[in-house]
Amino acid sequence: MFRSKKTRAGLLTALTSMFLISSLSGCGHSEKEWQAQLDKYNKLASQNQAEIDEHEKTRAELEVAKMRVVQLGAELEKMGVNIDALSSQVQQSSTEKEQLSKDLEELQAALAEYKKRAEALEKIKARYDELRSKLKKLTELGLKVEIRHNRMVIRLPGDVLYDSGSDKLRDEGKKVVAAVADVIRKDSTLKRRYFQVAGHTDNVPLKGGKFQDNWGLSAMRGRAVLIFLIEAPEKGGGGLDVKMLHAAGYGEIDPVAANDTPDGRTQNRRVELVLIPDMEEMLDLQNMQ
Repeated sequence: MFRSKKTRAGLLTALTSMFLISSLSGCGHSEKEWQAQLDKYNKLASQNQAEIDEHEKTRAELEVAKMRVVQLGAELEKMGVNIDALSSQVQQSSTEKEQLSKDLEELQAALAEYKKRAEALEKIKARYDELRSKLKKLTELGLKVEIRHNRMVIRLPGDVLYDSGSDKLRDEGKKVVAAVADVIRKDSTLKRRYFQVAGHTDNVPLKGGKFQDNWGLSAMRGRAVLIFLIEAPEKGGGGLDVKMLHAAGYGEIDPVAANDTPDGRTQNRRVELVLIPDMEEMLDLQNMQ
């Protein structure tokens, strides 16, 4: 018949007590002496049971912490955040501590690591949720706000911004960029953040002309958006702080779709506003390594 650990422990205590009583009585010890020995044994048995209970409690908490880490990881991956790149070393160290020893102290150390990892993931998720909420108005206007390469990105469609082969913003494009600037300028948090204005092209070669190649075209398109973003509102511009922006051109090297279809090439011709992580965020991510 199988019994629980506590039932077996109780039975063992009772049998041992009977053995001690009979042994001590047979040896001529007084009742006071054998009772003192029995009390001593019961105290040790109680301490042992307390340690067993604490061991099991720690294991249960460790399982809960593991499940929370897995859940947060799945939620962040759905958002586009590559958590494996941020926290693989924490995962490895926790697993090693758990496997190296089953001692209570080692289990508690593994639990502390998992709790630390869950806390860091909670912070990362909360940060992205807050940014996504602040940029919700842009998604309502039809712009795409997403996470790429672990950074929040506002994607502006190139065919709306420019005519083919041009870096001059169309009137419709200016309205789109002005809407983006309005959201950033009116939010106290966003207007203090650094943004990269990045131009991208499809893979159709561009040879000669004033841009020379796709690198030149993408860089000048990014520059054109930046110039409009920092222009004074009374002149029709976005009115953003010039110190918080910089332009870049990626040419065709960072596509968001395959270039083998017209629709894919259209998606790749774009300008992105990339929200740069601040120092506090970088330190948080460093804690994951």
